[in-house]
Amino acid sequence: MSATDHKTSHGVAHFAVFPDCVGAPAVVRRIGSADAHIVPHASGRPWLVGHWGDIVHAEAGRARIAIIGCCPVEQRELARHAAQLRDVAQLDHLARTLPGSFHLVAELDGCLRVQGSAAGLRLVFHAEVDGVVVAADRADVLAAAIGAEPDRSRVAARLLWPLPHPLPEQSMWRQVAAVPPGSALIVRGAAQARHSRWWNPPQAVRSIAEAAPDMREALTTAVDVRTRGRTVSCDLSGGLDSTSVAFLAARSAAKLLASTWPGRDRGDTDLWWALRAAQHLPEVEHIVWPAEQSPLVYADLLGIDDLVDEPTIGVMDRARMLAHLPELRDRGSELHLTGIGGDNVAWCSEAYYHRLLRRRPLFALRQLRGFRALWQWPLAASARTLADARSYRRWLADATDDLTGPPPPPVEGSLGWGAAPRVFAWMTADAVDLAGRVLRESAATARPLAPDRGMHGDLEQIRACTRLLRQWDEMAARAGLPMASPFLDDRVVEAFLTVRPEERVTPWHYKPALAAAMRGIVPDHCLHRANKAQAALDASAGLREHCGDLVALWENSRLAELGLVDAKQLRDLALRPDTPALREAILYSTIACEVWLRALEPAPNLKGRRECS
Repeated sequence: MSATDHKTSHGVAHFAVFPDCVGAPAVVRRIGSADAHIVPHASGRPWLVGHWGDIVHAEAGRARIAIIGCCPVEQRELARHAAQLRDVAQLDHLARTLPGSFHLVAELDGCLRVQGSAAGLRLVFHAEVDGVVVAADRADVLAAAIGAEPDRSRVAARLLWPLPHPLPEQSMWRQVAAVPPGSALIVRGAAQARHSRWWNPPQAVRSIAEAAPDMREALTTAVDVRTRGRTVSCDLSGGLDSTSVAFLAARSAAKLLASTWPGRDRGDTDLWWALRAAQHLPEVEHIVWPAEQSPLVYADLLGIDDLVDEPTIGVMDRARMLAHLPELRDRGSELHLTGIGGDNVAWCSEAYYHRLLRRRPLFALRQLRGFRALWQWPLAASARTLADARSYRRWLADATDDLTGPPPPPVEGSLGWGAAPRVFAWMTADAVDLAGRVLRESAATARPLAPDRGMHGDLEQIRACTRLLRQWDEMAARAGLPMASPFLDDRVVEAFLTVRPEERVTPWHYKPALAAAMRGIVPDHCLHRANKAQAALDASAGLREHCGDLVALWENSRLAELGLVDAKQLRDLALRPDTPALREAILYSTIACEVWLRALEPAPNLKGRRECS
């Protein structure tokens, strides 16, 4: 599959960045399609090549800067920054101040800088193509250019659940390197590449009262930069996250459509809360979809052909996520806003109490008693996890030695470095060995995302959310209505992360930071919701309704052809949709990999390969 096929057959937007060197034009022909947009270097050689939506670029003297994505910056401002640029490292400050969600690309005296977002929604990859380092926002575009195949051992590792840091940051092709979120790719000459850190999480030292104005301003700006001059739609699920985005969008000059999918569970109160919120939005058209028309989890797995650059568990809810977008587009919406990310940004990890227990023991014990009652954590497992002082590297290495053990108690995932990964019974011995090898290699040099396990947990969950959303965004754009999730803009993430963790996560209040930020914008009674729907009925009903598709998924399984799973075990499990173990998400990572491999076809020489690439 060529890069040109990738673009024209699926309409997926992407771009690549090239250094100003003699070999670049020949490489462009292997990546860019005939109708690709090109922004040249001063020499006339290609600099940016691809298909994009919003872009602002400017040059001054020996420097040029481009912003690709959602950002209100004007060309005149970018030109001013370009004129003052003496070293690409100066752009750290600009990257940490601009609102929105975007890629930043710059060039000065032959030195390239390419970066995405700190939250991970905008990623950067790079590979050497015919002696030229090329950067891109999609790993598969680079893989196609060099004829690389997915690495079998990395596919095996993606079968693990959950997938711990840093494994999600590896591309599926060994020849394609990923730039970690919060770092920039620096390229000098044609082939000298390195990563440079430009972002670190803020200190969580402010009270909610101190941070509330900044949280409110950041989220308001994130919504405003997307609504100006547009007709937009938004989710109004009844949850605090989507309700906040809806009320902020309603304050703008945009025409707004609000969309609610009721759950099928009669005990689900989302619709009640959504209708209550809609009463305060009389100028907003509120669309309530029939619950029985809502696609269930596992719907349409056999029909997915979206080309994405890594397996994603988002395929499980893809049908539901896309179902209403064509109708909203037909009603005039140009962009669909979601509250996705609010759970990861407005709330935070209980693992902060591992440190707080040592610094403020009486306070922490009182809070932990509340969490134990709320989440039903066993006392012995809670005490054991709180006493665990292992480094992240040691924890990950130990997890590698226990991949086949029973699932750890949930409290370990909440109060420790995370939930330890496990393999599944349907994985072959070869798959288990390969996954363990990848995990062991990563553990040897692994560093946590932050020294504090609470902040590490926050950043890991934010990145897990953005990786899923990144693929959903591409699916939505292909369906005809782009999506945006303001909670995951870097400035919004930063504003919430400055709040002291003992105020942001507490057993006594639900998302208190978001409630404080939205007070005066969202009606008080809408801010008092203290729970959210879990959609468990939709998931279990989906297993029963789509068990035939699941059985068919394992016929001629690509994972089985690679020698990574026992397809018979998976077929037998699919025929027993009421199996208690299936109430958990144990199938998700395996289905994600199977669907991804099918969508890649025809991938040269992939089928039947059993050796590592």
